[in-house]
Amino acid sequence: MFVSRGVLVLGVLLISAIGGRSESIPCKLKDEKHGKVCVCTADYCDYLDNPVLTEDNEWFLISSSKQGLRFSTTSDKFGTGEKVTVQDYVEPAPEAANGTILSRLLDKVVASAFTLESRESSITRTVTLRLNRTKTYQKMVGFGGSFTGAVSYLVENFKQSELSDHLYKSFYAEEGLGFNLMRVSIGGCDFDLEAWSYAEEEGNTLLSDMDELDERDVERVAQIKRLIEVSGVKNLLVKGAAWSAPPWMKTNSRWTGFGRLKRAYYQTWADYHLRWIKLMEDNGIPIWAISTGNEPLNGIFFMYFVKFMSMGWTPQTQAIWLNDYLGPTIRNSEFKDIILFGNDDQRYSFPHWFKMMNRTRPNSIDYLDGLALHWYWDEIFGNSFIEQTTEYVPDKIMIVSESCIGDKPWQAAAPLLGSWERAEKYARDYLLNIRLGFHGWIDWNIALDEVGGPNYVDNTVDAPVIVNTTTFEEFYKQPMFYAIGHFSKLVPEGSVRIDAVPSNVNLDSVAFLRPDNKIAAVLFNSGRADLDITLVDTVRGQFIVNVPAKSIHTLLYS
Repeated sequence: MFVSRGVLVLGVLLISAIGGRSESIPCKLKDEKHGKVCVCTADYCDYLDNPVLTEDNEWFLISSSKQGLRFSTTSDKFGTGEKVTVQDYVEPAPEAANGTILSRLLDKVVASAFTLESRESSITRTVTLRLNRTKTYQKMVGFGGSFTGAVSYLVENFKQSELSDHLYKSFYAEEGLGFNLMRVSIGGCDFDLEAWSYAEEEGNTLLSDMDELDERDVERVAQIKRLIEVSGVKNLLVKGAAWSAPPWMKTNSRWTGFGRLKRAYYQTWADYHLRWIKLMEDNGIPIWAISTGNEPLNGIFFMYFVKFMSMGWTPQTQAIWLNDYLGPTIRNSEFKDIILFGNDDQRYSFPHWFKMMNRTRPNSIDYLDGLALHWYWDEIFGNSFIEQTTEYVPDKIMIVSESCIGDKPWQAAAPLLGSWERAEKYARDYLLNIRLGFHGWIDWNIALDEVGGPNYVDNTVDAPVIVNTTTFEEFYKQPMFYAIGHFSKLVPEGSVRIDAVPSNVNLDSVAFLRPDNKIAAVLFNSGRADLDITLVDTVRGQFIVNVPAKSIHTLLYS
């Protein structure tokens, strides 16, 4: 068996050397302090074409691992009876200066053989995963990231436009992560270079400056248009959220702190949202959804910790604004079909927030099409907060609208280049919330700099892509980027979650029936042992695949 596998590897390598070529482009790995990243420059960035299944019983697996796999591919067929092994990444041996092509290829074969021997002698656990496509749950809206002022600033400073194109395609193209959702701020947010909004002139209730884009949005809108052009994203769904009204509309006349919207400006603030929607539409960026405001509790309870733009709401005051002002203003406008999301805050506010809104204005949350959640306290506040919410309002779209790592006192408030542990945190929370019924996920900044900014309050965190701002000539795809992609890449809008039940805790999984009737499943082996997965499909049959320790995979089959 060893010899035959070695011959197979050698044959593949020789074909590649002779000129056999896939349109997919592999990751250019680089070792960093906390693990491996993939390097993108103006003339090189990794991509993976979506698989094309040519036979009914064929399956295709995309794999990433702590050791260094990044969207590696394996394929085989149902019913062969033979176990297929996903080979983990092997560090290449240093090449001799005078080594021939053949000698280097043989070195790789030997390295592969030793890896097989090592893995065969290590611990291997087993699990059976049963997929039942007849038992269905929620329909997915999609996945995405946020295009903040910080992202806009970094892109503007790239030395070559090809690098920004790679950033856009890496997230939103089919050969990238296949994103279709995007979150933008209405005015400024905490990841801008300064606090700002439209209508900053005191007493400007006519919102006269909202006939034209602010210069900051002129740049960002141009960048988003370029993103759409180069990525080919077919149905970009943009969600807006306001961090704060201009200070003159607020009780404390400040961008932050304990401040709420003055009652006299409830209608003005509703008009502000409508004007912004029209402004973006007129400039070529249709808006899919808005929310009632970012993290309303920041301006009520957390003003001593939150130094960035915020505006406080209680559920009672937000119910009045939504029911009497924002809801009617939007629903009686040309944008009456826009999606309205409520809350846009942490799990601990669910479902109490919505119950209190309805007590203040009966049925006020009928104006809401969806509920938006930030993931930051998911590990502290249990699933019951979400389960009670879906029981109380079972007909709402639920999305996670913000997620990043580095916000907690016990976390490094900075990028950890190459951290697989942070990628695993993403994978666990995606799996958890999707199984709880969430229809989509929008991550926070798609890219940040090496310290986790820039922004005007030094509120630094991590991001899926980190830009080298010493040169502005390269960026690094973190393990988090690939963890997110294992959910987004092969799970398009309209996919329906189906039953996926593992026989034990060795595997975490979620599965979907796609609009094209293909099955996509995410398989997460967080353990320290290799794992034999027997996948059993109620229609197709079964196969066995061995995956390495600390790895995540996306499976596709008909």
